[in-house]
Amino acid sequence: MPPYPRSFSHIGLSVTDLDEAVKFYTEVMGWYLIMPPTTIEEDESAIGVMCTDVFGAGWGSFRIAHLSTGDRVGVEIFQFRNAERPENNFEYWKTSVFHFCIQDPDVEGMVAKIVAAGGKQRMPVREYFPGEKPYRMVYCEDPFGNILEVYSHSYELTYSAGAYA
Repeated sequence: MPPYPRSFSHIGLSVTDLDEAVKFYTEVMGWYLIMPPTTIEEDESAIGVMCTDVFGAGWGSFRIAHLSTGDRVGVEIFQFRNAERPENNFEYWKTSVFHFCIQDPDVEGMVAKIVAAGGKQRMPVREYFPGEKPYRMVYCEDPFGNILEVYSHSYELTYSAGAYA
């Protein structure tokens, strides 16, 4: 059977304050809260065993909330015990997921909301094809140090224009 494109299901984010993260992502991004903050304990329940498989023994407990974007992509937000923000949150050269991207035609307005809610704008808004196409982008951070990008247009439209000039 030939390969076929799989759908993107969800992304997991770690934060230092789950309640504040839920507030940020529901109020600033407009994402839907589909499961409010819940505490998961290390025990013999199905979820407890599953988490021990993932994290190894001794994880104790954590808090989690589930959100959904407007296009049905899930966002799991975790607050682990002793959660800490990394000193360098932009080690893009290391293997990892180093950012995620949202789409908003009002890039500048979204950046203003992110900054007003305690996030950061990491660079000026830039155009991919100045004078040719209206595709814009900018890198930001949420208030917890997760790197996020804002695109003005869809991924397909942005890159279907061809190679970078």
